[in-house]
Amino acid sequence: MEFALTLQIAYRIAIVWAGGFILATAVRAVLPDQVGVHFASGQSHILVPFSRMGFWTCLLAAVIVTALVVIRAMLADFGVHSSPF
Repeated sequence: MEFALTLQIAYRIAIVWAGGFILATAVRAVLPDQVGVHFASGQSHILVPFSRMGFWTCLLAAVIVTALVVIRAMLADFGVHSSPF
């Protein structure tokens, strides 16, 4: 029974990562590289394109969801059950 839960968690993590990569790639392809946020520093400025911000936001979301799923599984292994309220 525990092995089935491990497989279920592994599939959930794989789906989240696949979705994160697909969404990140789509965001990077759709948003232009020339448009973004400018940070002025002295005599120069730094451009952070929206496409890169979207890409890293999607990957960060995948990492956060993975961490939450793993922590929830660890708590369940220790006998702590989550309730909806």
